[in-house]
Order: sequence, then C-alpha cells, then structure tokens
Amino acid sequence: MSDVISDPLQRKLDTLPDQPGVYLWRDAAGIVLYVGKAKNLRSRVRSYFSSDHASSPKNQLLVRLIADVETIVVVNEPESLLLENNLIKEYLPRFNLRLKDDKSYPSIAVTLKEPFPRILVTRRRDIPGARYFGPYTDVYEMRRSLALIRRMFTVRSCSDDIPRDRRERPCLDYYIGRCRAPCVGWQSEAPYRAMIDEVVSFLEGKTVDLRTRIRELMLAASDRQDFERARDMRDTIKWLDQLEAPTAVDVIGSGEADILGFARDGDDAVGVVFRVREGKVVLREHRFLENLEEEPDPAVLSAFLLRAYLPSEGRARRVILPFAPADFEEMETLFESSTWMVPQRGTAHRWVQLADQNARHLLESLRIESFETDERAEDPVYALGRDLGLTSLPRTMICVDISTNQGRDTVGSLVYFEAGRPKKAEYRKFKIKGVAQQDDFAAIKEVVTRYFTRRRDEGSGYPDLIVIDGGKGQLGVALEALEALMLSIPVISLAKREEEILIPGRPESLRLPRRSPSLRLLQRARDEAHRFGLAYNRKRRSARTITSELLNIPGVGPTRRRRLLEQFGSLAGVKSASVAEIAAVPGMSPSLAERILAYLAKQD
Repeated sequence: MSDVISDPLQRKLDTLPDQPGVYLWRDAAGIVLYVGKAKNLRSRVRSYFSSDHASSPKNQLLVRLIADVETIVVVNEPESLLLENNLIKEYLPRFNLRLKDDKSYPSIAVTLKEPFPRILVTRRRDIPGARYFGPYTDVYEMRRSLALIRRMFTVRSCSDDIPRDRRERPCLDYYIGRCRAPCVGWQSEAPYRAMIDEVVSFLEGKTVDLRTRIRELMLAASDRQDFERARDMRDTIKWLDQLEAPTAVDVIGSGEADILGFARDGDDAVGVVFRVREGKVVLREHRFLENLEEEPDPAVLSAFLLRAYLPSEGRARRVILPFAPADFEEMETLFESSTWMVPQRGTAHRWVQLADQNARHLLESLRIESFETDERAEDPVYALGRDLGLTSLPRTMICVDISTNQGRDTVGSLVYFEAGRPKKAEYRKFKIKGVAQQDDFAAIKEVVTRYFTRRRDEGSGYPDLIVIDGGKGQLGVALEALEALMLSIPVISLAKREEEILIPGRPESLRLPRRSPSLRLLQRARDEAHRFGLAYNRKRRSARTITSELLNIPGVGPTRRRRLLEQFGSLAGVKSASVAEIAAVPGMSPSLAERILAYLAKQD
C-alpha cells in the first residue's frame, strides 16, 4: 500500500526513532484519527502500511485517511501508557475504542472541595474535588439513602458560595430543623466538616454509628409517645440491617479489595468494579466501552483500568482481575501502591465470577436499551434507503419467496410492506406449474414476471424496492425478468445463512449490524414472505392429498370433495370425523359417509 503514502509522510516514516513513545495519526485536515503507543515507534508506525495490518475494513479505512503522523518519545513504557490515555481523552479519536459515558444512572456527589460541602445527585462527574458514589442502578435505593441523610444530618441544600455569600436570614430549612444555617454564620466549618465525614462513612457502607444514633432516637420518640416517629426509626433500622447483611461469598483476607469484572459482546463491553470493604460490597461502579472493533480483550481491559479505574479515589491495595491486561508489567508500575491478582480458584476467584456475572447482566441491559433507543430514534425505512444507497426512500417494497415440497406443490409468495409495515391486502400467492416446479430460479422469474405484468396491465403503481429471498442466482433471474418487461426498479436479495445483502453492480455483499433497523426490516419482510408461502404450500399439499385419496370413491365427485375439504381441512380431518359429521355436509348422506370412512380405513 505504499502508493497511498505522500512524500512528506514517507520522509517522516523514514526518520522515526527506535524508542518507546506515542504516535498520532492525522487526516488531511489535521484531525487526530488514532492515538497509539509503541515499544518501538519505528517498527510499530511503519507496520500500518503492511498488507497484514490492512486486512480488516477498519484498518483499510484508517490507512486511506492517514495524511500525517506525529510522534512523542518517552522514557519508558509506563509513561507511554499514561500519555496515550491523556491524549485519547483530549482528542477523542474516531478509531480508538471509547468509554461510553454512563448517563443512564445517577451518582451521589459530595463536594468536598467546598468549605461547607453539599450532597448532590448528578449524572456527570465534572465537579472539581468532589467525591462520587455510584452510579446507582437502583434509583429508589439511592433516593432512600438521600432521604435518610437529609433526616439524620443537617446538610445544607442551598447552592450559596459559603462563606463568601452571606444571608441576612436563614431559609426555611433552618426553621424545620434541616440545616443549622452556616449561610448566616450560625454554624462554623469544623463541626460541619465532622458531620460530612459521617455522611461519607455512611455512603461507604459504614453504618454502625448511624444505626446506634437512630436507635437512640427511636427510644426517645417512644418515651415521649411519638409512636409514628418511633415506627419510622424502626423501619429505617431494618433497612440498614439489610444493607449490613453478609454477602453471598467469603471475605477476602482482610476483607478489603477491589474486584474487577468484564464482559464483552462484539463491539461493546462493560467493566465492573466491586469495592469490598470489611467483607461487604459497599459500591459497584461500571463503565461501558464501545468502538472496540478488533481490539483484543486484554487491550480493552487495560484501557478500562487506565481511563476509569486509575482516576478513581479510594482504591484498595488489593485488586482482583478476571485476566491479565495488556502491558501487565507496565500497569503494575503505574499502580505501584496496589497488589494485583488473577486468581484461578478459591474465594477470590468466586468474587471475580460474581463481578463477571454482574458485567454480563449490565451488558445485556445496555443491548436492550440501545436497541429500543435505536428503534425509537430512527425510521427503519429511512435507514434502509440510506444503507442501500437508494435515490428515493423505499416507502413501498415487496419480498418474494418460493416454497416447495421436494419439487411438488411449489408455490410463490409475495408480501407487500408500506411505510415499514405489512399491508396484507396486497399480498399475492402464485401456483407454480410446469418445469418451474423443480427449478427455484425459474420459479422466482415466473413470480416476478406474472406480478409486474399484471400491475402494468392494470395500471397499478410499482413498489419502490424488490427484495428476493435467496442468493446471486435468484437475484440474477429477477433482474432478467425486469429487463424483459423493460422495468427499472431497485432489487436486492437477502441470503439467509450470513444475512448478506446482495446489490446489483456491487462486487461485495453488504453486511449490516445485527441491531440495524434496516436489517431488521428486511428480515421481517423475508420471514413474513416465508410464513405466507409455507401456509399456501401446506394448503395445496393438503388439497392434493385429500383429492387423490377421495378420487376413487364412487359417488364422490369434485363438488363433494371440495365441500369435504372446506369442512374438515385435511384428509386426517375426514378420517377422524364421525358418520354423522360427514353426513351433515351438504350433498352427503349417512350411507355415503359410511362408504367414505370404510374406504379410507382400508387405505391405512
């Protein structure tokens, strides 16, 4: 692929150093496409233009867009890891894997940098100096925790910049006992800070002191016969007891560790961190990752550790991993205050299995939510027109399928979709005769020819798109039929095995993502055509069977055969009927009914 390299870029490639560092690929507009690290910049960067590296579609596109490269030499590989991470955060390159911002779940933020910290609910983590707890997947439990904090602690709810901003009078919270009015100087910073430390301990899962305080309040309320207040305190203690319940797995050593779980499905992955303190899971954090493409799992786990786990606060000294990340030794250097384990058995391994199980659950939830969002956000008809490169939207389309039974009872089915929905009044079925019964290609050609000939003769409009169930052969004969009728209508075929979309004039098939609204619309039309054709095929087979069996019975002519078929549906239905039921059919008599059943019994 040397022909795509410009002279200035080639000169840079020829002068690359044999040292560790970071490289940035840029396009012609100077936009950063990809940031990577290398033990040897010269060999790594030049490898992008080898045939092996450019074998994947993603890398082929990247190489075609490359116009320039920038390299930064560092002292050692751990430094290159950190620099790569920082540059990815700064530039958000198109071709790097990304951590998906978790905007679905809220977190609790404690603004510790402020002299009088506040407790906030946020879906972003951009408050300087704040301590975050969450994200919480159970919003009800999060709000219950907040309600308890508001009830037990006098944390201010205003947004004033205290002590810079001073009020003349306190707000309503002071008069109802929810705040001690630091805004007017009635509470100093030291006792307020001590209270915030208790709040942080509670959010970390340390509830012993809080439970003792609530019990004292419960007894005091009972003594003054405020039984409603005492009941609320009792229910609060029960809730705290549930939070303190022992976990389902054993304690690891001292009982403090960070357990990392990982799950991946194609281009999506999720990393989970269980923070275990005193033998209990006090917090679960997770981050989704996307745009993984062909990145191996160790590289994805390494990115998660650098971008999500390393910046977090309150890390444990012991870190339990599901498997070794990429650049394991360099990562250990960056996390020198921690001891890393990749357990294969025992208690720690059971913790990892639990974290992995949670990761799989979260990833499945992401899949479902993303699919529902995609379905709501994009019209499948518009998406199909865009993905196929059509000049006009396929507001109406037909799908053709052939159903046969070993060369007999061959039928064609045609279903009609309008605005992405089936329009059953426009469904058509075709009885295939002659040589086409044994030739699937000829059957497709017959259906297309008969349908569009009739539409032309009737002066009816044509659909915007034709979908053929099959491969290149079926697509080819459909094109031949249209050319013979001198019609120019977009036509494609959908091959079942790999869900490939074949488009005339395009050498390679089109493969859409599994969650693509376009592919789902095509699959729905294909499946509906198959269902409709199969039903017609079974009906014809049943009619042929009952007709051939009843043909030799004296006294049963075409009219009576038709009435039997209409009444009982199949030959098996006639056999299972009673004499009285057959005699009740118009044109039948008890004696003829007995003769029919006797004849059919001899055939078994």
